[in-house]
Amino acid sequence: QVQLVESGGGLVQAGGSLRLSCAASGRTVNRYYMGWFRQAPGKEREFVARISWNGGSTYAADSVKGRFTISRDSGKNTAYLQMNSLKPEDTAVYYCAASPFESSDSSAYIYWGQGTQVTVSS
Repeated sequence: QVQLVESGGGLVQAGGSLRLSCAASGRTVNRYYMGWFRQAPGKEREFVARISWNGGSTYAADSVKGRFTISRDSGKNTAYLQMNSLKPEDTAVYYCAASPFESSDSSAYIYWGQGTQVTVSS
């Protein structure tokens, strides 16, 4: 079992920054890829970024490349999503998730956090 607890969501002006955190726990948590997904009202859940369990490999969706950075602190079992240059279209519920395998497909992720709202105003 892996439990994920998110924090850091909120309201920010366009062009601003926000940092999301995902605290993970579980006996095998260090062996999972950690990913961030988001879902805006009326839209399907989409991939944002992922990081390998050892932090050596990262990947971000085209929509956020150059603006968002995923990182991982293994000592604290915490994944982060640093979001810069935020745009109104980034407004969504953001979820962290854990997968045994490298993937950008939400179906590969077994464990999910509760989600945290990110709202970017113009």
